[in-house]
Amino acid sequence: MLSVKHALKDIIETVAETGSCRGFSSALRAAGLVETLRRSGPFTVFVPNDEAFAKLGEATLQEWLRPEGRAKLKGILTYHVVSGRLLASDLVKSSSVKTVQGTGLTIHFQNNRMHVNNAMALRTDIACGNGVIHLLDTVVIPR
Repeated sequence: MLSVKHALKDIIETVAETGSCRGFSSALRAAGLVETLRRSGPFTVFVPNDEAFAKLGEATLQEWLRPEGRAKLKGILTYHVVSGRLLASDLVKSSSVKTVQGTGLTIHFQNNRMHVNNAMALRTDIACGNGVIHLLDTVVIPR
């Protein structure tokens, strides 16, 4: 679990300090979303770890990081963001949440683990000054 000092850091700083989300951080920079997630929010962000990005393959990542892929990348990343601070205890009461991208994520719990679409939450309720992070094992793609 991250230490209490992270509660004062914003989402971008907290993601950077996890050490396992460099792919997500790079994608946020490429999509021009860093400043958005530095705002007061609050936001709930479902952050795929580096292994999640590795599952996509290098060709897919390179396609998204090119300037012509920026709109698609931005849509994918905003699909990982929900307005408001939603802890796992809040999400257990919902079957879906509407993302900033505009469509919904399916939420369910199995064996006391949160699942978001086809992803499993590896860690939940990572507190930030402007929201909360749930760490995922898979990049969720809008349908």
